[in-house]
Amino acid sequence: MRRNIFVLYALLMIAFFNVAQAVPCDRDCLAGFVTKYVDALLARNPAALPLAADVKFTEDTKELKLGEGVWKKNLKPTQYRRDILDVRQGTAISFLVLEENNAPILYVVRLKIDDNKISEIESTVVMNKEEGMLFNPDNLKTVRPEMLAKPEKSQMNTRDEMIKIAVTYPEGLKVGSFVKVDSPMKQDAYRYENGNLMAGPGCTFFKGCDVMKTQTIPKLSGLRYRVMAVDEELGVVSIRMNFGPGSLFSGKGELDVWHSFKIFDGQIHAAEAYCESVPPGTKSGWENGTEY
Repeated sequence: MRRNIFVLYALLMIAFFNVAQAVPCDRDCLAGFVTKYVDALLARNPAALPLAADVKFTEDTKELKLGEGVWKKNLKPTQYRRDILDVRQGTAISFLVLEENNAPILYVVRLKIDDNKISEIESTVVMNKEEGMLFNPDNLKTVRPEMLAKPEKSQMNTRDEMIKIAVTYPEGLKVGSFVKVDSPMKQDAYRYENGNLMAGPGCTFFKGCDVMKTQTIPKLSGLRYRVMAVDEELGVVSIRMNFGPGSLFSGKGELDVWHSFKIFDGQIHAAEAYCESVPPGTKSGWENGTEY
């Protein structure tokens, strides 16, 4: 009798464990993984992370052993951290500003969570203007409240609608016009790249940049992109793009961009990105048939 009870108890515990494992990582869980990752990075201790056996790590498009690259630097945190949390896909993206010897570093990372472990780590590090073409961390002291605000339920678009709206941005760059693809940008929408105001009210970077939809943009027919995450609660879509030939102000390189778009009421309200110059033909290291 006791043996039967023990067996039943063991079976119940196994069933409970399997159900617990099937529960997806919610927003708090995903944000917690970002915190664990940042803490381990600052401590230069990748062994502190719950990692999948076959975890893959890239930095600046190169596959490295976790603990190499920026992990070797003596980094300090700042107040700037902006998370994009995709519960449905188990993906967390975080835009951060870190410091080394009081010098700011723009750092962005994507974590993929499977079975309560980190299975993928994709990151980019922008150290200065030479690496990023644009670099103005003075505008990245705190996260702009527009990106953190939760739209009203009545304003929210579906996941598929948000993706469809977001990809009008890279599709517009491919043809050299946001107007031609009728990208649904709000009249006062803005765009920051590496902390530089590149479009929207108050933009003086070049003539006509005060209206994002109608501003003059280059035709980047070689652009490639993939949707990385959709934060369905905040209304944010993250897309990584390689702008292809002709995307730098000078030289033969290309611009590699981690973009994010604030979308609700069927419109793009804001766009913020980190970007880095890379050699011609650079691949992201995560090509899996989902690029466009």
